[in-house]
Amino acid sequence: MRKVKWAAAAAGVLLLVAGCGKEGGSDKAKDKGGQAPAAGSPAPAAGAGTSGGAVDAAAVKKQIEAAATSAGFTEQPGDDVPANLKSCMVSWTADGKKVSDSRKSYDATVATLVKDGWKETRTIDQPAAVVKSLDKTGWTLKASHQGKAGALLVVSFIATETSATCAKAFQEDLAKNKQ
Repeated sequence: MRKVKWAAAAAGVLLLVAGCGKEGGSDKAKDKGGQAPAAGSPAPAAGAGTSGGAVDAAAVKKQIEAAATSAGFTEQPGDDVPANLKSCMVSWTADGKKVSDSRKSYDATVATLVKDGWKETRTIDQPAAVVKSLDKTGWTLKASHQGKAGALLVVSFIATETSATCAKAFQEDLAKNKQ
């Protein structure tokens, strides 16, 4: 079952990295009359990181964790990112039951990430779910708030590095787990 879950996540990440599935929702760059970045193009450098402006997975996780915990979230234990994808992917799931207003905390987390240099590039806002895409220094972050308190509620922050090396690692992991 765990392999199926990661295979589905890897497939979703491939679609996100490749820029597929852009119908629906709003594209903030296009809404402002600008043009959205080409699919597969690296995000512009937007802050300090390791050498050359690149940010590693540990730094991305630290940024997500700092923003989420300052908004009142605690991390909910979950499945670990597979070892072969740890340098390419960060997954942080909030325990939405431990805050009084999970949507308010979600919005505060996203606002803090934007203040920290993440650029909001796309929003899908539907009655029971909101997903925001943010880019920074070669990484794409999907911030998701789905469901509602008292029912099924999932608040997650999943970041993927957009390099060709990581795209290949996701494809290999997906192929390995197809069965």
